[in-house]
Amino acid sequence: MSIVKTAAAVATLAVMATAAFAQGTSPNGTWTRPSNGAKVEFYGCGGNLCAKVISSPTPGAAGKVIMSGAKKVGDNAWEGDLLSTDDGKMYTGKVSLDGPKALTLKGCVMGGSICKGETWTR
Repeated sequence: MSIVKTAAAVATLAVMATAAFAQGTSPNGTWTRPSNGAKVEFYGCGGNLCAKVISSPTPGAAGKVIMSGAKKVGDNAWEGDLLSTDDGKMYTGKVSLDGPKALTLKGCVMGGSICKGETWTR
């Protein structure tokens, strides 16, 4: 194999590894809610975190933005307003990335003292 081909192969592997690492350390991507199988896309928006329902068994939920502008509050943690597609109410949302394939999303009331959440999978 020539030096050029070897360098190209190494560069390709490096880009693939970087992309896999970045996905594993970022909440960005598609996550599945365990309780109902809904698919939600988390993505960066204006330096913050947003989330939009891609598909859901809940009528009218698909296409709704359920989180917009969640701010980073620590390593792998974000907080912002969260729309519940179950009851249509807004809650204080807490998101934490618990590894490359686990994201915990909580809706909280009473200043964050009472929270209910689930761990979603990538």
